[in-house]
Amino acid sequence: MAPNNSLVIEDLLQQNIRLNIVQVLIMIFLCINFLLILTFFKKECFHTTARYILFAITLLSDSCILSLTDILLILVHFNISIPVWLCIIISLPVLLCITVTPVTLTAMVLERYVAICMPLRHGELCSSRSMMHCILIIHSISSVPCIIIFSTFFASASINFYKQYHMCSVKIFDISQSHLRTAIYQIQFLIMCIIIVLSYVKILKVAKAASGEDRRLTRKGLKTVVLHSFQLLLCLIQLWYPFIEAAILNFRVYENVRYVNYIMFYLAPKCLSPLIYGLKDECFFRALKTYNLFVLYKRNTK
Repeated sequence: MAPNNSLVIEDLLQQNIRLNIVQVLIMIFLCINFLLILTFFKKECFHTTARYILFAITLLSDSCILSLTDILLILVHFNISIPVWLCIIISLPVLLCITVTPVTLTAMVLERYVAICMPLRHGELCSSRSMMHCILIIHSISSVPCIIIFSTFFASASINFYKQYHMCSVKIFDISQSHLRTAIYQIQFLIMCIIIVLSYVKILKVAKAASGEDRRLTRKGLKTVVLHSFQLLLCLIQLWYPFIEAAILNFRVYENVRYVNYIMFYLAPKCLSPLIYGLKDECFFRALKTYNLFVLYKRNTK
């Protein structure tokens, strides 16, 4: 019995260490996102610029999904079951935000396409009023998978099922069609990938034809598109890892793969948005430094 007990203790210790590492990473990402969101609301010019408005949407979406999935992770870690109806309330914004970020990334690529390939119409197409319509379109498109998933779930689940206690996971909504959720997301992501590739090709053509300052700006736009494409790729890969996990029979290997997948393909994409537009963008980075230095100065003078 002693060897078995030592293995159980070792597994529990590893799980606790992993949970603590995840908590530290999530806290770091949430703190960075919080500072960037504060900076966005502090400076007036960001509220009227299309790319910063879209950037703020990704920050809010990523912060929401990090917070809610962390709650679900803690519940699973401590084997805490909750009623299905409560799990639905928590999972609804999670399923929505999973799609909001990539759809917003696609909108940001289109904004760069308009700015570089259609500069004379950029002011008209990317105005503050147009952005309000764009936000509605983003959330409408993002809600399509939620509507389909929950429609099939509500049609197949009995009334008593909502009162039952279960470990909260989005997998419980796949009781009718186990691969429906992944199939819907893959179709959406395929469409988004096609849009990004076509935008990249168009911007590349403009970059080759441009000269001087225009060439520098288009090159910068191309780099941004490539970074967004990489982030979208990570979001797409996270849809495939449930299939990878399902093929693993060894429990220890399964736990290790699941942990690596969560870090690499779930948390990693959530930290790229701040790096791309928060720290890489000169205007936003200057505002971020100015705001934080001002806060620190005020604290030191008290």
